[in-house]
Amino acid sequence: MTPIRSAFLDALKSGTSGTVLADGGIGSLIFQLTGRLASAEYAYEALNLDNRELIRSIHVSSLAAGATVLTTNTFAANTAELEAARVGGNVGARVGEINRAAVEIARDAIADHKAEYPAAEPNYFVVGSIGPGGRTVEAYAEQIDALIGAGVDALLLETFTDIELAMQLTRFISSRPEAPPVIVHGALDPGVGETQKWPIEPVEFVNMAAEAGASVAGINCVAPWAAAAFITEARAASAVASGEILLSAMPNAGGFERIGHRFLARANPEYMGTLARQLGDSGASLVGGCCEVHPEHIREMSAYLKSRRSSLEPMAQEAPGPPGAAGASVSGARSKAAAAVRDKSEKRRANGEFSRKLFDGEFVVSVEVVAPPGTESKALDLRAKMVSQLVEEGLADAVDITDGSRGMPLVPPGDLVELIRQKLDWHDGDKLEFIAHFTGRDLNTLAVQSRLMGYYWRGLKNVLFITGDPPKMSPTYPRSTAVFDMDSVQMIRATAGQLNQGRDFGGNPLGGEFASGAGFTVGTGFEPEAINMSRELDRLRAKIDSGADYVMTQPVFGSGLLSVIEPLRDSISVLPGVLVLRSADHARRIAQVPGVNLPVGVLEELDRFNSPADQAKVGLDLAVSRARAYRSDGWSGLYLMSPASLGAAVAVLKALAE
Repeated sequence: MTPIRSAFLDALKSGTSGTVLADGGIGSLIFQLTGRLASAEYAYEALNLDNRELIRSIHVSSLAAGATVLTTNTFAANTAELEAARVGGNVGARVGEINRAAVEIARDAIADHKAEYPAAEPNYFVVGSIGPGGRTVEAYAEQIDALIGAGVDALLLETFTDIELAMQLTRFISSRPEAPPVIVHGALDPGVGETQKWPIEPVEFVNMAAEAGASVAGINCVAPWAAAAFITEARAASAVASGEILLSAMPNAGGFERIGHRFLARANPEYMGTLARQLGDSGASLVGGCCEVHPEHIREMSAYLKSRRSSLEPMAQEAPGPPGAAGASVSGARSKAAAAVRDKSEKRRANGEFSRKLFDGEFVVSVEVVAPPGTESKALDLRAKMVSQLVEEGLADAVDITDGSRGMPLVPPGDLVELIRQKLDWHDGDKLEFIAHFTGRDLNTLAVQSRLMGYYWRGLKNVLFITGDPPKMSPTYPRSTAVFDMDSVQMIRATAGQLNQGRDFGGNPLGGEFASGAGFTVGTGFEPEAINMSRELDRLRAKIDSGADYVMTQPVFGSGLLSVIEPLRDSISVLPGVLVLRSADHARRIAQVPGVNLPVGVLEELDRFNSPADQAKVGLDLAVSRARAYRSDGWSGLYLMSPASLGAAVAVLKALAE
């Protein structure tokens, strides 16, 4: 079968744009907005003719939330379903009109959105929704003709439990010379508990879909966790490995679960956001939502998907390959360029003792300081006192300041550095090196360069780039929009390869005084226990290739966990993270942080003691043990985290210095 060429499939296959996001459930949103259930007397699809503005407003809200693929309001717009609906005459006789109107409404919504937001995404698509109401291929023929004639970018066969009928329809559509791409979704519910069993194995379903001529295969209208399991298993299909077919998932919001003593629905907007990122990491090229997934969920899904986008566009132009392959291997030319960037370290040695030791291959120590959230002067005094003591006792080479981790609004790192300098009366230069964490979540590209230039003039020349967590959902904060113009890879490339070489982000000279470059020391982060380790390593290779000088890891509590990064130790300086646990309760909270794995043995050791002081000593001893092990094992340095506990951080460093 000749492969289908379309802009829609190109977008799904492109590694530069990440996972493509579709909208959520139209039917459930119509019910929410109107209070009327779909019935023979109230066909939702007839609203395409009777209440176009309602359907248009639903599409507009999905686009504003971040969706770039709209599904038409035609789920039950086939002959069999509409013949039973008689609202203002025989609706069944208007199958073609209803389907064509649905496409027109979606296109109008896209045009309105692009007119209002001219800098929005360049590519938007309309997908024709075809639901499972008919029993024969003939029942769908008129609907299919109308949707294709109206110019849909793809046809979506969704919520099918009759897999044989779904495959017959796929073959019927694919055999047509003018056929658009076909997306075929099964509502494959595996159930829960020990009796869990797929009605058809994901690998078998995907291979069947590819053989029938589908371009995309997936799952919809199942619980989020079932969708995640489907993608994880389906990616092993031979048709996926060969690139013959892509994967998609559009789960519903899930049902109620017993959580503790309550029945709760777990799938709130932020949960759906994390799920979208997980689906993308697992191999889904297209994600969206089904019943009860509405614009508030799509907004979070968009934010989380933006947070996982790799900086693949320039790399794909230089070394084409399948999605996810970029960064797995580095071209010789780019390796030499990156090496040249790292070799030009003379100017950066002057950034502080941390940078000097780093480039000279000596063991370096940085202590994390979390910026305060409010106006309490004691919080600033505590942080200034900590920095002063670290300097007086010569315990650390740098202090690194977080940048709104977990989406919390904190004092920006650059401002906190200036406040500490004022408190300590450091007018003639810093007594230790400051490292500013720098997230791309809150700033557009212009603001990223502007802030970095501000850092340059303030003498803040060591920056650790992270993509950043999407804004935290909290009733105490107004709704905040994630920006994500640049992820960590892009910011590293732009800083090391452009600012440090005397050019701005657009390639223009920075000016005579910047002829030798800005001279930033460039750091980044790494999760040794990331769910998708292959992707995490690919991203780290991309960061190294882009010019990163060092990497700090999430806290690690077991020596073997750093083996994943061992092969890259010759390419970049690695500072393993050490977190000082304060108590058993603190340890349990840390165990819930994504990317952190706390061994059962650590919790058991803390639980042996009832006294808070004894538990704190166990946590301190563990941190000292890990710090000593990292130094004796030849790692480049230590990244020490001890939230709100100056004494514990100092105790660990004193023990390390003995």
